[in-house]
Amino acid sequence: MPENAYEIIGQDRPGRWLITCDHASNHVPDWINGGDLGLPAADMERHIAFDPGARGVTIALAEALNSPAIASQFSRLVIDPNRGEDDPTLVMQLYDGTIIPANRGICANDITKRLDLLHRPYHAAYEALAARRADTAIAAIHSFTPQLRGRPARPWHIGVLHSHLDTRLAQALIARLSQESDLCIGDNQPYLGHLPGDAIDAHALHSGRPNVLIELRNDLIETPQDQAKWGARLAPILSDVLAQSGL
Repeated sequence: MPENAYEIIGQDRPGRWLITCDHASNHVPDWINGGDLGLPAADMERHIAFDPGARGVTIALAEALNSPAIASQFSRLVIDPNRGEDDPTLVMQLYDGTIIPANRGICANDITKRLDLLHRPYHAAYEALAARRADTAIAAIHSFTPQLRGRPARPWHIGVLHSHLDTRLAQALIARLSQESDLCIGDNQPYLGHLPGDAIDAHALHSGRPNVLIELRNDLIETPQDQAKWGARLAPILSDVLAQSGL
């Protein structure tokens, strides 16, 4: 029987937030090439396989906000839960200069199986949690690598990503975080904040739910202690921003 596609933490917590972690795990299910994508173990520990540190921050933040969290339990290299089903990067064959051997020439049937057993169950559970109350606000937690191969170092401690379709919480959060003297804040950095069909698009933009996507530089959240610290730091900031927004 395939492993569960997701974990839910604090399902019965009453808080308004839903904290999500799309890239929580580097796990490859056994039914995919015997649990091996053909990459060295060191590559599976890199950002290409998951968002290092993001799951720990997600759990700490959700606990501090007394709200539920959902985290994926499969590697983004298996199938990316933060991509729409018709996105050409849904199953990556090349990522940051690294070929993914088990994904080369993947057929439509194999993609459908990964959708049915992993991607779709994750999103069904995500939506069910988001729909548990009418005023849910979503905070998606991701992490980014300090420097991609052959690219300049990234100076930001935190990136706040947003779609032009809804900047309400994100711009307020950027303004609030910019008051923190020890932080360099990226506005839609190191990535642009919207891909049609991505998780925020599917679960927040289409339903009008307040939302923000937070990217933490992963060298800042390497240890459980670091992850707990950032969760505790971000919780009151997010609470204040949401309260002051009137959303």
